[in-house]
Amino acid sequence: MHAVVRHYSGKRAKELPGLLKQHKAEVDALFHSIKGFVSYAAAETEGGSFTMTVCETKAGADESVAKTRDWVVKNVAGLGAPTVTEGAVSMHIR
Repeated sequence: MHAVVRHYSGKRAKELPGLLKQHKAEVDALFHSIKGFVSYAAAETEGGSFTMTVCETKAGADESVAKTRDWVVKNVAGLGAPTVTEGAVSMHIR
């Protein structure tokens, strides 16, 4: 499995989890269209927010980065690009 974490800061970053929740059905469909999708989460932090996607493969994780970027550009004007961290999953509990 492969995980991608996107850290958002600055203007509108704290709003992102709420906006994702408002568009839950659309976001759900977006991620479930990715082959090998496992899970997605969004959280607010003191300085902004972060999201995390887990997929069965790196290709799925890469696709999630592109689809997330496109969704954010379309739906969250003024939100800057995130810092992206990714890597192989060594442990995952469901």
